[in-house]
Amino acid sequence: MRNTSSMSQNGQSKRRPITVTVRETIIDEARAYGLNTSRAAEAGIEAALKRAKEEAWLTENKAAIEAYNERIERSGTLIKPMWLVD
Repeated sequence: MRNTSSMSQNGQSKRRPITVTVRETIIDEARAYGLNTSRAAEAGIEAALKRAKEEAWLTENKAAIEAYNERIERSGTLIKPMWLVD
């Protein structure tokens, strides 16, 4: 997975103006509550990106996770947790 973020010299992400289409009722309500719609959209995109990366990681590592779970079921953990020791 590569890091595609763009950072300025002072370590802050650069901002780029874009055009998005959002339902009018959502924009009106957001403005009524004094929300910064650009920041709210950015937060939503970040949350969606985080979910997409998590899903991609799970897909990429599915076989390893399944193999690990099968080994644990078959052989148990390598070290018995303290709360399970008699």
